[in-house]
Order: sequence, then structure tokens, then C-alpha cells
Amino acid sequence: MRHLRAIHVVFLRDFKKFLRERSRLLGALARPVVWLLLLGVGLSQIVQSGDGVPYEQYLFPGVLGMTILFAAFMSSISIIWDREFGFLKEILVAPVARWAIVFGKALSGTAIATVQALLLMLLVPFLGLPFRPLGVLGAAGAAALTALCLSALGICLASRLRTLESFNVLVNFVLMPMFFLSGAMYPVSRLPEPLGIVAHLNPMTYGIDAMKHCLLDLPPGSALGQDFPLGWDLLFLAGFALGALAFATWSFERSGRD
Repeated sequence: MRHLRAIHVVFLRDFKKFLRERSRLLGALARPVVWLLLLGVGLSQIVQSGDGVPYEQYLFPGVLGMTILFAAFMSSISIIWDREFGFLKEILVAPVARWAIVFGKALSGTAIATVQALLLMLLVPFLGLPFRPLGVLGAAGAAALTALCLSALGICLASRLRTLESFNVLVNFVLMPMFFLSGAMYPVSRLPEPLGIVAHLNPMTYGIDAMKHCLLDLPPGSALGQDFPLGWDLLFLAGFALGALAFATWSFERSGRD
């Protein structure tokens, strides 16, 4: 019960902080809308799939993935913030296991990213996408699982860094390659072989592909079709989440002893 209480406290602290920062929420929602309006509409005049699927519809799961990616990684920045202001030291001396702190942080990052993705899904009817309750529910589940993977990955990075500046530099170096090598803007099968190998190791690839399965109504053999079976997407995400949480716990314990 002590560990469960610690998870709840860490989760509630970070999630309440997010709810109070309205500018952060508005900014997080404005970025994907701008991408859809400028990039989606603009490229739809150039990219022709040949199967009647507008490019902005194909781009929508990728924009959802981008929202989850930024939200999940940015939530882990609270670890460095807490370290600089001494709050992390108070958490580490508490009689709770390190894994409880990691799980609380990962769950808060997952919740924050999922909430933003759900708000963005309100655009589904306006994009002409078929509104299927089970499809939207499945996309929400895939978004949450993807957010858990990325939150744990963000904790792995944040637990080893000491300053906000170094985190921002490293995150920008990691985020954009993860996004562009995820199948968000073009099928992974179209990538050159070396980049394709990297894309197959990217959890974003499987999260976005799962959301394509749930949200898009693509005909068989579509040029913009899904890259993997839905079951494989979910299996990879679940395995990656477990591995990332285990590594994040180990990394967090090491940082506490340094």
C-alpha cells in the first residue's frame, strides 16, 4: 500500500501541474492543428495516393503521434526540474521503492499525452474520417500504450541528465528523427533499407501504425496502407513498454546513487 500511495502522489502532483498550466495545453494542441492545416493541406496538392484518400486524413494518425511524442517527453522534464530545486532528493529519501517513483512519473506522462491525443481526436468528423466508436476507442488505447513507451524512454534520458539545457538539446536531437522515421508522413516501406531498419526499432512506428488501423478506412493494396498487422503493433508496444520501464527503473536507481 505504501508503494501504491507513492505512485498515486507522484502521478497526481504532475497531472495537477499540467492541468493548471493552460498555456501548455493550448500550445500542445495548437502545434498539431497547424501541422494539419499547413502541411496536410499543402502536401495533399502534391501527394496523390490514387485511392481517393486525402493526404490530410493519412497524416492525422501521424499528427496524433507527434502530439503524444512531445507531451510524453516533455513530462519527464519534471525530473530534472525537481533535481535542480531539491525536491527529487526529498522523494529519494522517502521509504518507497524507486520503481514506484518511476511508475508514478510514467503514468502521469502517459495520462498527459493521452488526454492531449483525445482532445485532438475531436477533429475526426471535420477531416471526413469515418467515425466508428470502436475505432476511436482502439486509437485511444494505442495512443495510451504509445505514450507509456515514450514516457518511460523520456525518464531514461532525464534520469541521467543534470540540467534543463542538456535535456532540451538531447530531446530535440531525439524527437525529430523518431517522428520522421515513424511512418507519420510516408509509409515505412518506402524508406531506404538503413533508415527502414531504424524505423523498425522505433516504438513510434508501431503506435502510429496501430492508430492508422483504427482510424483510417483504406482499401486493400492502398499506397498509403498500414505497414504491419495490428496485433504485431500492439505486441511490440507492450514489450517495449515493459523493457523501457525496467530500464528506466534501473537508470533512476543509478542516478540516485550518483
